[in-house]
Amino acid sequence: MKDRWTVFTKRLLDFMFYAGILVTVTLPVTIPFYGRYNVYFSQHKAAMIVLFGFSGVLALLIVRELRRMFASVLAEDCFVRENVVSLRRMGSYSFCIAVLTAGRMILYPTPTEAIVILVFVIAGLFSKVLARVFDMAVSYKLENDLTI
Repeated sequence: MKDRWTVFTKRLLDFMFYAGILVTVTLPVTIPFYGRYNVYFSQHKAAMIVLFGFSGVLALLIVRELRRMFASVLAEDCFVRENVVSLRRMGSYSFCIAVLTAGRMILYPTPTEAIVILVFVIAGLFSKVLARVFDMAVSYKLENDLTI
């Protein structure tokens, strides 16, 4: 039986995925709209749409990998190679978002951009390290399975 936190997490990941698609697809409308209130966005509409679009796609890819990993949690089989691959991908996607945000910082510098870059670099490092830990755990598990 699934507890309420498991159900909540699954629904949250699903919501984030579909809401992220909606937000990313509507960028060509929302960026010009926001440009009415922010001169930087109105001056650099195309660049902002492209940069936020690529960042949005990468964020969706991260959430997709999280959903895949969560499926293994629901199946009670977490230590599998697929999760190692997902963690590696999430790390790479996080580093790409940090690079795109640094590029966006050239057009629209704010203190929060530096924080976003730091958060995604840390997330990328965390994912890459966790991938190594999971890789070792999978190897130990497979070795144990063969022993039994």
